[in-house]
Amino acid sequence: MRGIQSLNNFSKRCYAAARRRETLTEPLESLKPSKPLPPQDVQVSKLPNGLVIASIENYSPVSSVGVFVKAGSRYETAENQGVSHVLRLAANLTTKGASAFKLCRGVEAIGGSLSVKTSRETMVYTADCLRDDLDSLLEFLINVTAAQEFRPWELQDLITRVQIDKALAQQCPQIGVIEKLHEAAYKNALSNSLYCPDYMVGQISSEQLQSFVGDHFTTGRIALVGLGVNHSNLRKVAEGLSVRSGAGAPVARALYRGGELRVQTNDDLVHALIVSEGGVIGSAEANAFSVLQRILGAGPHVKRGSSITSKLSQGIAKATTKPFDATAFNASYSDSGLFGVYTISQADSAGEVIEAALSQVRGVAQGNVSAADITRAKNQVKAEYLMSIEGSDGLMEEMGTQVLTTVAYQAPDTVLQAIEAVSQDAVVQAAKTFVDGTKTMAASGHLMNTPFVDEI
Repeated sequence: MRGIQSLNNFSKRCYAAARRRETLTEPLESLKPSKPLPPQDVQVSKLPNGLVIASIENYSPVSSVGVFVKAGSRYETAENQGVSHVLRLAANLTTKGASAFKLCRGVEAIGGSLSVKTSRETMVYTADCLRDDLDSLLEFLINVTAAQEFRPWELQDLITRVQIDKALAQQCPQIGVIEKLHEAAYKNALSNSLYCPDYMVGQISSEQLQSFVGDHFTTGRIALVGLGVNHSNLRKVAEGLSVRSGAGAPVARALYRGGELRVQTNDDLVHALIVSEGGVIGSAEANAFSVLQRILGAGPHVKRGSSITSKLSQGIAKATTKPFDATAFNASYSDSGLFGVYTISQADSAGEVIEAALSQVRGVAQGNVSAADITRAKNQVKAEYLMSIEGSDGLMEEMGTQVLTTVAYQAPDTVLQAIEAVSQDAVVQAAKTFVDGTKTMAASGHLMNTPFVDEI
């Protein structure tokens, strides 16, 4: 045993002696730190045919490319209502260059993802994958955006998916009341629903889909956006995109009218949305409405919190002891906007909750807002904006929305300066615009104690 212990001690001493002979103050040649990669700014360019390209090289191991198209539900006509909903669900169908099976297996094989989402104004196709596999995935992205076929027998299989989509939406009263709000607020365009109406389920034909794509998937209505890609490479992809040149079908301006839609149910909770016309996206007026939204309250900032700093919560709490929820509603579009209050309350206290919420907006319109309120609200707007573009999804959406609308990109510093420039007078004027404007109301639930829009 003593011999073994002596051998162990000898080994440790030799090992320690070897360590001492190494110089620990000089970096090893093989482990010298690499030079940091230079930061890149967003690059924007426009092809002669009108197609816009925007990209940023952020050196991420994952690359993302999005195709933004002005092809939302607002561009539907009376004859093809619901076509954008069906088009979204048809993104994985057979194309001229790949079958539905090849699309699915090909994307899975490289560990990528291919998704599509729609709004009232845009349809966005997004591809994400490891940087080295981007060329393979872009081939599939080009197929689903520029080489659709819409085979009739495959469209028949979409009917069930359309019905499921509608059923899921109907289970969410928030979606229902927002859809009704737009239907009541506008005469055209933005009044179109995101969901295919019942009478058109199964009636959208291959010819209607091809016609809609031909009219709206044109170079003047498309922006190609990339994260973690080289701009020159993305430009080559855009040059090879086989879509029709030009501005596409004429665009009708949204006409705000105001009105009311009520959905009577046996639900004990009443969802009510009261708005006036708001600011156009990107405008100084829209920034003022964003600040006003935070002053009134846009949800709690602490998990399971009660949003006690919001004027809506404070005012309604004095009017009723029953449970409620209230938030300021703000939606901006390219040629219009909606601003107002959204309340959720017990059926028998709906009237008191709505009146208390509206009185808070009237108070701001009368100048009852402090400099501290303005500062806090602007900080919330700026923080929310910066946090939204931290992730790749939010950054891509911000880049795509900007370049598709203005063919330019505003850096975050510029956006923050515009928010900081919002004055107290501008916020008060935004509140006056709501108070004096033509009202639109949408409500659902047991509406026995819910006022009509002309009683507000």
